[in-house]
Amino acid sequence: MKAWHKLSLGIGTGAIALTGLALGLEAADRAFPPPLENVGLVSAEVLDADGELLRAFATPEGRWRLRTTADDVDPRFVQMLIAYEDRRFHEHSGVDLLAIGRAALQFVGNGRIVSGGSTLSMQVARLIEPRQTRSLSAKLLQAVRAIQIEMRLDKQQILEAYLTHAPYGGNLEGVRAASLAYFGKEPRRLTVAEAALLVALPQSPENRRPDRNWKLAVDARGRVLSRPAVTEVIGEGEAERASGDPVPKRRLQLPAHAAHLAEAALRKQPGTIEHRTTLRRNIQQALEQVVREAAAKLSPKVSVAMMMADITTGEIVGEVGSADYFDASRSGWIDMTRVSRSPGSTLKPFIYGLAFEQGIVSQETIIEDRPADFFGYRPKNFDMGYQGDVSVRQALQLSLNVPAIRLLDVVGPSRLMMRLRRAEVRPSLPPHEAPGLAIGLGGVGITLKDLLQAYAALANGGQPVRLGDGIDGQSGAMEGEPLLEPQAAWHVADILSDVLPPQGSPRLGIAYKTGTSYGYRDAWSVGYDGRYVLGVWVGRPDNGAVPGIAGYQTAAPILFEAFAKSGVPHTRLPPAPPGIGRVAQAELPLSQRRFSMTASGLITASAREPVPQIVYPPEGAKIDLGVTSAIDPMPLALKLQGGRAPFRWLVNGRPLEAASRRRTSEWQPDGAGYATLTVIDAAGRAASVRIFVE
Repeated sequence: MKAWHKLSLGIGTGAIALTGLALGLEAADRAFPPPLENVGLVSAEVLDADGELLRAFATPEGRWRLRTTADDVDPRFVQMLIAYEDRRFHEHSGVDLLAIGRAALQFVGNGRIVSGGSTLSMQVARLIEPRQTRSLSAKLLQAVRAIQIEMRLDKQQILEAYLTHAPYGGNLEGVRAASLAYFGKEPRRLTVAEAALLVALPQSPENRRPDRNWKLAVDARGRVLSRPAVTEVIGEGEAERASGDPVPKRRLQLPAHAAHLAEAALRKQPGTIEHRTTLRRNIQQALEQVVREAAAKLSPKVSVAMMMADITTGEIVGEVGSADYFDASRSGWIDMTRVSRSPGSTLKPFIYGLAFEQGIVSQETIIEDRPADFFGYRPKNFDMGYQGDVSVRQALQLSLNVPAIRLLDVVGPSRLMMRLRRAEVRPSLPPHEAPGLAIGLGGVGITLKDLLQAYAALANGGQPVRLGDGIDGQSGAMEGEPLLEPQAAWHVADILSDVLPPQGSPRLGIAYKTGTSYGYRDAWSVGYDGRYVLGVWVGRPDNGAVPGIAGYQTAAPILFEAFAKSGVPHTRLPPAPPGIGRVAQAELPLSQRRFSMTASGLITASAREPVPQIVYPPEGAKIDLGVTSAIDPMPLALKLQGGRAPFRWLVNGRPLEAASRRRTSEWQPDGAGYATLTVIDAAGRAASVRIFVE
């Protein structure tokens, strides 16, 4: 009995001691928890509509640390990582005693460290709470932290913490950042060689950086591939094949698209890790490339902005605020898609649409293009000439100013502004000023985004649609009255789709309109097919004049280039509504055969057009077009005044092109030397100049 009493007393004392130890450890765990809040300190990301990375931002300490889940990474990489780093990852509770014992025996037997005993959990502990020394006490603390982490996180969370925080040299942390920097792709699909390199680098990230110590990186990858446990994962023969794959020698820039939208995301959604947009990365990349190439051909202070949207959803699929965000000479930090500028002639289609809707005119209605005075407002055409009698279709295609103002005078500037407001488009007027006729020629302010939203309604059969990119506004259909009736919208699209593309641009089946603001400050071009609408602005962000800039010559070629390279499939324009179509002039009702409703316009047409005169190039000019250089020669712009349309140009007696109603044209010389340029108008009157081209 006495022995039993002593045994019972001993057991009780031991139980009390163990209980005390457990309570002490639990109290210590509560008092000194692992800093798991550091696991969530990652880079902010701006994503496209499919979750693809558009741009990432470094953490406050300057690290590229992209949040990574197991689904973000090739499964074979995860298998290779565990096989190489921590074979019993799924069995231990943070510390692998077998691995530690093996490492100790190897150290005693070899006199040096052959392998480590750290588990992935221990490495996560070190990554979220970096140790200051490599002492034994620091290693013991790391082991304790690993156990604490295992008590709080499951195995997948621990694995994902490692995938996010593993060091890869420099300021790269995590598998995604490393894969993007070294391979230029997300780690969802990795080759065996790529996976092996990503497994090897974190053990000594600075020494093994392939962009600085390429040979050491190759050797480290080889050690991973030669590990038997890894061979079990990848299969026999794969290691040898992977060893022959090249190792990258340079570090790539991480994706940096949609700079202005990305900056706006951080301002509007502070603290958010993932900012989802409606952009499509492949479209965004293509548009940015087109803008860069276009800007390179312009003067240093001129910038380019562009926006593309899906008219069926209102989603903005691509937007470029400037030629280069970091180009100070072009004020690249200014997002010119959101700056109000004069739209030039780009609002004319809506004037004609209202006139079609009200039955004032039809496409073949004759309208006068002659000097007119609207109570002191005397609009002139861009080329300072007049066409005389033209059809409404020709007037819109040639963007003639006087016919557009004649129609606006009847439909009313206030009605035009009211219709634009139906599409939530609010052009800006000077303070306390009512809408006047000048708004038809650009006497109003509007942003590229708003202009695109107006054209989206036009392309959508007149029904407004709200444009949004997920950061600056949400997209979607609008309820309420249409901007234009479907038949009016179709007439406008039918006319604009037949406008000739700029010289050198292919026909793409799009309807488009150009515009140039007063003083040559802004060049515009907006076009659409049956699915997408695209807008282009060119000019100086400081609102300075750009001599020679024009919508047709400057912005339209960029529009066609962007449509062609955007990668979006072409969608045909919708067919005419039932019972709607072109009607010949002779078949029109008498009231529509000729437009004569001039509520206030007082016609002051001259009795006779002056004779044609070539104003450029001047007589005897010597012009350097690069004909004798290795690069492609530039075309020569031709311009005339006076005369009666249509006009026919001849070079050395040979016709240059078909007769045209435009007073501007281009000639592409096929060699250097003298040339005689001649223009003949509809009355048979001619003018000639002799020049020398080199």
